[in-house]
Parts: sequence; C-alpha cells; structure tokens
Amino acid sequence: MKHIIILGDGMADHKVERLGGKTLLQYADTPYMDMLAKKGRCGRLLTVPDGYQPGSEVANTAIMGYDLDKVYEGRGPLEAASIGYEMQPGDMAIRCNIITLDDGKIKNHHGGHLSTEDGTVLINYLNEQLGNDRVQFIPGIQYRHLLVIRGGNKHITCSPPHDHPDEPWRPLLVKPEPGFTSETADLINDLIIRSQPLLESHPINRKRKAEGKPMANSIWPWSPGYRPSMQTIPEMFPDVKSGAVISAVDLIRGIGHYAGLRIIKVEGATGLYNTNYEGKAQAAIEALRKDDFVFLHVEASDEAGHDGDLNLKIKTIEDLDRRIVEPIYNEVKTWDEPVCIAVLPDHPTPVEIRTHVQEPVPFVIYYPGIQPDSVMEYDEVSCVSGGYGMLRLQQFMQEFMKIR
Repeated sequence: MKHIIILGDGMADHKVERLGGKTLLQYADTPYMDMLAKKGRCGRLLTVPDGYQPGSEVANTAIMGYDLDKVYEGRGPLEAASIGYEMQPGDMAIRCNIITLDDGKIKNHHGGHLSTEDGTVLINYLNEQLGNDRVQFIPGIQYRHLLVIRGGNKHITCSPPHDHPDEPWRPLLVKPEPGFTSETADLINDLIIRSQPLLESHPINRKRKAEGKPMANSIWPWSPGYRPSMQTIPEMFPDVKSGAVISAVDLIRGIGHYAGLRIIKVEGATGLYNTNYEGKAQAAIEALRKDDFVFLHVEASDEAGHDGDLNLKIKTIEDLDRRIVEPIYNEVKTWDEPVCIAVLPDHPTPVEIRTHVQEPVPFVIYYPGIQPDSVMEYDEVSCVSGGYGMLRLQQFMQEFMKIR
C-alpha cells in the first residue's frame, strides 16, 4: 500500500461568531474531505510538544514521525537544506523574513506579499551592503530568506513576526537566553536596524510606496539552529523504499531533504491562495506512481489566517478540497495498488487572532477496506468522536505507516 499525507497548513480554526458559531472547516463546502470522513476514520492530533512554539517547523517535523527533543534545530537549518546551502561546522542558520514596519509596529510578516523576484533582489542587495566573511544573506522564496552567521550562538530568544501583528517591534528584538552572552543577539539586532534605511530607499520600495503598497522595509530573523541529525523516513519505516515532498515552502522542503525525500518543485506554486493547485495534485499523483510515500503541503490557509482574512481562508479550504483532495482521490481509487490518504492541518491559525496556537488538529485517514467510525464530516468538532481518539506527536505517523 502507498501512502499520501495532504496537509493544509494552518487550516484548523476556532468557532467564529460571524459564521453562526461554526469553525471555518464546519462552514466551508468540503464534500471530498467530508466523504473521506464518512468512509474513513478520524481523530485529533496534538502536533506541538510542551515547551515548543507552535510553528510549522515543529508541527510538520512531528507529523512526519520525529521526536523533536532529538532532532529539532529550528527553521534556519531546514530552510538552508531546501535552498541548497550546505551548512558548515560552526554555522548558525536563521530564518530571515522581510517584513513591513509601520508607525513603530509590525504591520505584516511578509513585506506586503513580496514576489520571489523582488525578495531576491532585496536580500541580495542587503548581502552586498551588510554581508561579510561572517554574515551572509541567502535568497529563498518570496519574503522567506536565510541568514547565516559563522560562529553564531543559537541560544537566543527570537519573536516570530507572524505571532506579533500590530505590536511594537523594538521590545521584540533578539535577546540572549539566560546564562549566554549577548554577542549574537546584538549582531542580529544591529543587522535589523541597519537593514531598515537600506530597504526603505531601495527602488523596489520607492515604487511600492508610490503605488500605495506596503513597503518591505525591515528584515526580521528568527528560529536559529545548527545542522540537524535526522534519520530518513525509509530508515524509520523500512516499507518506504522511496518518497517525495511537494511544497512551495523552503521549510517543508528542508524537512523533506533531511527525511530522505526527493523534493518536487511545481511551477506556479506560490504558498498563497493563487498557488497552482492542479499542478500540485498532478505532481502528487505522478509521485505516487513511483514512490511509496508522498507528503503534499499547501500553505495557503495559513497565510490567509495570518492576514485575518476570513473569506479568503474559507476559499483556500474549499480549494484544497476541490482542487487537491478530489482529483487525487478520484485518480487513486481506480488503481490496483491501494493508496492510504490522510488529510490534516499542522496547527490552527485562527483568523481572529492571526497567529498559530498549540491546540489539537483534526485528521482523517482513509484507504479501501478501512472500518469506518461514526464521524460524518471533517472538522474540528466532529473529529472529537473519531475512532483514533487523541494522538500525540509522532504517534500519527506510526499509526499511518503501519497500515499496509
């Protein structure tokens, strides 16, 4: 049996008064996820261990079956792997957003949804102006980039910008962890402050300002780490001879790299509501023809949640259902070799608070011949009574991959 995980990043949510007290999954029209719930078995999954921030790097690593206490090194090293930067001994890699500051506050975590083309120009410009033998800025995708500090100390406290919309930025600057020196924190804070006039005066931002768009006017580094040591998924689950990961996001590709999965890049995959859903679905189908395991990640719901855009997040959920789940299910149901399908988010990103929360997420698992439970719809409330009950962390992957 082959296996595919379809992950809608940040898809889970809270009950919303504007929707009559329903969650977005309850309100959205999702006939195919509901069908899988009726035919399959559901449950809830706690994806973030105590003591960890509810970030996608934590949740997706746990969903793939890893013990965070043994492998976690932050986003930076994972995104370095995806970008193709081979970390050297002594390197500290840290995720580097380009964000929008306005009136002394963090207006958004994405610089006004920078294109990859503009983001690359800006981060390369900063590398020319601020980079040196110790500091290097490396371009990624859209607003998501990488900062490498040789000899940097990862024992610093950073504030993910998506967790602090509309908050003053200065109190959120980097601080050393108790008992550690402030040298690395001071270096990063200096880079943040020096980046601002450089970015403000760049032609790209002058043009954005003239057009009334948010300016991408500051860097914001967060989630540092060293190179991780991880078993591959084929090493953990010997029935998996080969696997693939499909995502527009460097972080997820980086996890896939260390997990021993081949990285499939889909043209037109943006990480936003306008991503190439059909291309991703077709890429997943083609991957399943040759691979035993596929991890298909769609970022759009998370970005809509961070922006607090209720209608857009509902649309991204419905798009995942109709443009990802439907074509994959309708294709693989005709195959001689059965395919086990799981659908879930990595964490909730509630639109009314615009940040990740550490709460269980609903999941559904379906394969031909599974004994269904009593759940009739896929959502946060219905899945409470699912047959799998409440799973924690790597238990999900263990349950999923023992289905043969």
